[in-house]
Amino acid sequence: MNHRWLRSRLLIVFVILGLGLGYLPLPSFANSPNPAASNLHMAFTAAAAEFHVPSEVLLALSYNLSRWEHHAGQPSTSGGYGIMHLTQIDLSHWHASKGLDWATLLKQPDELQTLTQAAKLIGQPPSTLINDPVQNIRGGAALLAEYSRSINPRLPNNLADWYGAVVLYSGGKERSTAFGFADRVYATLQQGATRSLDNGEALTLAPSTITINRQSAASLQLYLGDDFPLDCPTTLNCEVIPAAYALNNPNDRSDYGNYDLANRPADGLDFRYILIHDTEITYTQTVNVFQNPATGASTHYVIRASDGHIAQMVENKNVPWHAGNWDVNGHSIGIEHEGIAIEGATWYSEAMYQASAQLTRYLADKYQIPLDRSHIIGHDELPGPLPQHQAGMHWDPGPFWDWAHYMDLVRGGPAPISNPDPQLVTINPNFDSNMPALTYCYSSNDCRDVPTQSANFLYLHTQPNANSPLITNQYIGSTPTHANNWSNKVVTGQTYVVADQQGDWQAIYFGGQKAWFHNPDGSNTTAGQGLKVRPKVGQATIPVYGRAYPEAAAYPQGISPQAITPIYSLPADNMVVATQLYTSTYYYSPVYTPTLDPSSHIVVSGQTKYYQINFNHRFGFLKASDVEVQSSVLSLTTPKLAQSNLHGTSITYTLTLRNLSQQTVPISLNLIGNTWLTTITSAMPNDLGPNASQTITLRVDLPAGPSPAADQVWVKAQTSADPERSAVLLLHSSAETNINFLPLITKQ
Repeated sequence: MNHRWLRSRLLIVFVILGLGLGYLPLPSFANSPNPAASNLHMAFTAAAAEFHVPSEVLLALSYNLSRWEHHAGQPSTSGGYGIMHLTQIDLSHWHASKGLDWATLLKQPDELQTLTQAAKLIGQPPSTLINDPVQNIRGGAALLAEYSRSINPRLPNNLADWYGAVVLYSGGKERSTAFGFADRVYATLQQGATRSLDNGEALTLAPSTITINRQSAASLQLYLGDDFPLDCPTTLNCEVIPAAYALNNPNDRSDYGNYDLANRPADGLDFRYILIHDTEITYTQTVNVFQNPATGASTHYVIRASDGHIAQMVENKNVPWHAGNWDVNGHSIGIEHEGIAIEGATWYSEAMYQASAQLTRYLADKYQIPLDRSHIIGHDELPGPLPQHQAGMHWDPGPFWDWAHYMDLVRGGPAPISNPDPQLVTINPNFDSNMPALTYCYSSNDCRDVPTQSANFLYLHTQPNANSPLITNQYIGSTPTHANNWSNKVVTGQTYVVADQQGDWQAIYFGGQKAWFHNPDGSNTTAGQGLKVRPKVGQATIPVYGRAYPEAAAYPQGISPQAITPIYSLPADNMVVATQLYTSTYYYSPVYTPTLDPSSHIVVSGQTKYYQINFNHRFGFLKASDVEVQSSVLSLTTPKLAQSNLHGTSITYTLTLRNLSQQTVPISLNLIGNTWLTTITSAMPNDLGPNASQTITLRVDLPAGPSPAADQVWVKAQTSADPERSAVLLLHSSAETNINFLPLITKQ
């Protein structure tokens, strides 16, 4: 299968006139990742004078491209460098959105290299423009002047007539996108702008009284677009801007972009998720890259930060490449939000939240997607499909996306809890006051504190105290406090099983371990509800998967079965929340076809069923055949799982059996053990009243000599009111392997 990487493309005709460009005296701060605002303003003024472009236009243009941030010479994900977002595409920043493994690099078209063009214009190597903000601004100014000369050899003498050059600078080949970008630049000119930069300094553009001369762009050959039916609420400002669906190589049908034709949900690919992304580049740049088939990525919708305007780029029946997990691609609708994850609130405007929430509710209602955080999810909550993909999975929309506010907008208020489970908690810190310290590497040699702002997560520790280490993940090796290190961060809206409580600290089962977070008086959580599952009795661990694919026998001849490879394991003593039971599917669509061809676009459906679970920061899948589904009527808890190798001793356990229903239910308690004599030392009732609980004590007598196999005792409570499920507890363990179970002992 061909692999595709996201890249940007600016389809612009460059007219290089070979002008001799001299230098004016410029402030020097090449070694400063973020120069002082006064120096930055001097650089804009000097570059504007040198290349005969208005400094106001240059400032407004840069504001809409980068918010005046140089980002320490690091590229955006569309390959744009610095304050003027000069592009040089580095595909290593993107993983394959469709491919099953990491993508191979495709040839990069020359027109992607605006950095190279700007460097030639000012007679500097591209590396200088990458690292030096002053030279980056000079390059952008020279490029803007060159675009203007490609329209008219004489440079404009007023602000209004630079509109056409700004249209070209956008890189847009579609008229509404390119003009929309220029309109926003001119709106910034009219309104002015002020912003504090990462170093704390402020830069200001004073408002200007100006009209727009769109006639200055009248000669540009821009694509008008081919519409498909818009699928958007009538109350929102939406338009269709089609993403590319075309061959990159006319001789290779597998080399195409940026999505696959389908007929969802009629073809068997049901809608399961609405996937929230951020763009890491501007709205206009995002639309541009999705219109280039060499990009290898697209999404259904893109939302602009400034006003919530929405572009639908792919019909919802089709499958764009946006998730980095082909299984999720086939069952999701993707929404890109203009923004940069590490800058958070700088981009995530209320207009964007409101528009996105209305769109999400509309789509969820239309396509029957539940309005909860198991189905409305961030890109950072998806698992990689295979083990080698975990470390490279994206982390947008990041720690500064206000999930609580967003979901309240989506649902029209807080989520109703009809049947709270005392064993479950939903993460819910106060977004406004929750401001954990974060760090981030803006470049390989620029790692520093992130400016403090409200965040959506809690840190997870190995022990119930703030000085204990943060938990780890086998695939993640970065500094624990890095904003993009998701291994130790539990996010608002996700529900987990409580594993322990000590004072103000609560533990949950997270990533196959017990993870602690500070939760005084339950202030960081709300009540949880959901289905609980754990490994079947007798299993030391069970595999966790990154995709829910069919068994090999389900694939028709000619289609290679896809690997079902575990990405993690779930230990026997862990219990997790299962959010949905799915039948396995795989969408086979390896080649471009002008119209949907059923011979090359096939939905493979299997017999294997999977539970989607809240595993760690990201969800995972368990085979239904591997799990014991916990009763929704009974819960069985104990303060702590004891572990001992002190042979010849006895351990007493105190359990709490609780009836979660509103009716009296009959109960039975089953013990499953290995080689010990396990005794119930308290009286067992035959039934349990509504919402009642019963304390049960048991004694485990360890044998005098070493056990021939692992020592484990399980307790299994059942009721005829919920006959298919049970409350199971791994009570005692002195080892983790070679479990051999004796016949069931029943106590009533």
